[in-house]
Amino acid sequence: MHNLALKSPVFDRPAMSLIAKGIGPHSADLYIGGMEAARDIKMLRERGVGIVVNCAVNLDINLVEQEILPEGGGKASAGYGPLRYYKFGMIDGYGNPAAMMLSGYLLLRGAIHQNMPKRETYPFSDGGNILVNCRAGRSRSTALVSLFLHLECPDQFPRLEDAVAHVRTRRELRPEEWFEAPKPMLIEAAQKAVPWARALAERDAP
Repeated sequence: MHNLALKSPVFDRPAMSLIAKGIGPHSADLYIGGMEAARDIKMLRERGVGIVVNCAVNLDINLVEQEILPEGGGKASAGYGPLRYYKFGMIDGYGNPAAMMLSGYLLLRGAIHQNMPKRETYPFSDGGNILVNCRAGRSRSTALVSLFLHLECPDQFPRLEDAVAHVRTRRELRPEEWFEAPKPMLIEAAQKAVPWARALAERDAP
């Protein structure tokens, strides 16, 4: 068991960081950020973000701009946001089922490759840049993006450790916080997900 009582110093870093370019069929930019980035609609628009994947089970953001059903009578509002929003809720520590990191990778990959129908009830465009967020953009999101880069860009990141090192550098994570950024059990979950994801890809290959 890893000691979760240890806490790293708090360092300033950008609300969102560019991690990789040329991702997926639309050659998108891939960002990592925290809750401040995920709720900053102005910044997301400026960066061309069309897809947000929220990794945190303990963070919800109301992005509804075009309301279909109003709030009231104990019910929340419902409608459309300005971008495609996907919620994948992990715990930042112990408690996630072993296959949950794999499902996060599949969700992220699916969002990037998804084609939107041309109907009024789908007011979204295909593609767009991608933000993967958790609460601070240090642990859950960095573990998921590291797994994604290792699996999707194996020539550039032949080992998971190579992807983790790249993400730490691009996200400006300092050595003093590496022991929890990302947390070790999330790296272990990503390591377990690698052979499962490859087995699925081999089964689905033509």
